[in-house]
Amino acid sequence: MMDLREEAERRVDAKIKFEENLYKYLFVNSIIAVICFVFLQSFSLLFFVMFFWGICVLNDFFKAYPFSEVVSPNYREKMIDKELSKMGD
Repeated sequence: MMDLREEAERRVDAKIKFEENLYKYLFVNSIIAVICFVFLQSFSLLFFVMFFWGICVLNDFFKAYPFSEVVSPNYREKMIDKELSKMGD
């Protein structure tokens, strides 16, 4: 069984990967949008890139923030504990 530290590292790595991919996605698509607007007068390239890369970003999101945690019975308690720890800092 994976110990608690390894699980925490895995989750943090997944969240960092998602955030990095999201920032790259936003940056590159902004540049492509400007290029499409100025030179191509069409956004078909932008929509193509946004759609397929967006699927990858969405996949990273679900790996970093699993849906099963949100619907778990003790989700509310976890959120309360998290808020209490923030208030204590």
